[in-house]
Amino acid sequence: MKNTKNNHFPNISVYIFCLYLIFSSGCSLISVSLVPPVAPLKETTIMGKGKDKILIVDISGIISEEEKRGIAGISGEPDMVARIKEELKMAAKDKRIKAVILRINSPGGTVTASDMIYHEIEQFKGKTGIRVIACIMDLGASGGYYIAVSADKILAHPTTVTGSIGVIMLNISIEGLLQKVGIKDTSIKSGEHKDMGSPLKTMSEEERKIFQGVMDNMYERFLGVIAENRKELTSERLRTLADGRIYTAQQALENKLIDQIGYLDEAIDLARKESGLTKARVIIYHRPGTYKNNIYSQLTSSSFGSINLLNIDLKTFIRSGTPSFMYLWAP
Repeated sequence: MKNTKNNHFPNISVYIFCLYLIFSSGCSLISVSLVPPVAPLKETTIMGKGKDKILIVDISGIISEEEKRGIAGISGEPDMVARIKEELKMAAKDKRIKAVILRINSPGGTVTASDMIYHEIEQFKGKTGIRVIACIMDLGASGGYYIAVSADKILAHPTTVTGSIGVIMLNISIEGLLQKVGIKDTSIKSGEHKDMGSPLKTMSEEERKIFQGVMDNMYERFLGVIAENRKELTSERLRTLADGRIYTAQQALENKLIDQIGYLDEAIDLARKESGLTKARVIIYHRPGTYKNNIYSQLTSSSFGSINLLNIDLKTFIRSGTPSFMYLWAP
């Protein structure tokens, strides 16, 4: 019969070596990052020639401050707000950039993230004097349109869906379901309205009025942003349009929500014309390792278009248990 005692020696040696590493480093823990560091943005020319440049900034998918998650929920790259600020900062330093095109394909997103991106674009325009053109692709609804009005001109594809001007609060109640399985909410709170919006209980009329007051303020903010940038719209006309409905590109043009119907290459021509250029290179910023070869190349392979991304993001907001105020079209 074989002697198995010696089989344990290799394992003991490994344990001793690990203990040595820990104590020899002053009892500090060894930290190993499983996520590669985010590489700086690089510039790629996707069409055209010349010294002057037109930058395409991609705004696709749900607009939020949530970092994009990769495999096993590990953060893969900066959130949309941070990434757009990074691109605009880089563009502001490049004196060869004469125009920026916002390539929008989004149903909207959170109120704050939409407003932050709008603010960053306004700041960029004020500091640089660079012309900004918005080109709406499939969808530029709610927060997507909120961002679009920061541009000097808005162009939409012939098949674009836009509009959905308004605010929605995502909230659910599972009180009835909990009652069926014999579960009761026994939360302890410091004030009557501390748990308002909780999915564990039915919202009272007073709580609904409080939420409606918040919604009304955010709605007025939305209208104010549009009124400031779309001077041709009267206040009365704007309120009629801003009932949450969506519009085709043709309807949006007739209602003065956009300036022109056309394709992305026409948006490039418009940007060139608005900037007084005869020729220019069209460029895009992206992380190393992503292939970009034309004006329709997406930021990532899963930017939008994928309904799964929309579902995942909405589930994240709902699972948080906190009501989410959204400039979002999510039927």
